[in-house]
Amino acid sequence: MLEKYPFLPLIAIFVVFYFFMLAPQRKRQKQEKKFAEELKKGDKVITKSGMHGKIVELSDKDSSCVLETMAGKIKFDRSAISMEMSAKLNAPAAADKK
Repeated sequence: MLEKYPFLPLIAIFVVFYFFMLAPQRKRQKQEKKFAEELKKGDKVITKSGMHGKIVELSDKDSSCVLETMAGKIKFDRSAISMEMSAKLNAPAAADKK
């Protein structure tokens, strides 16, 4: 059968690569974009570098936000926000209820 279709293994490898690598990455990118768009004032968040703070100002012009931390106010790009802290804090509590 491989004599008739020499490219079949190559096509199969590409299909597997797509479903295990590219499709999940696209899904993750869409979720991150949606999360960044839904940020609002007062949200307690964690940046990708691990800094904790509360959003005090959002700017749609340059896609940035100002976080209030214990050290003061710091301006970040929205893409630098990793997760909302309340979601992280509520996740273990939800798992304990089950």
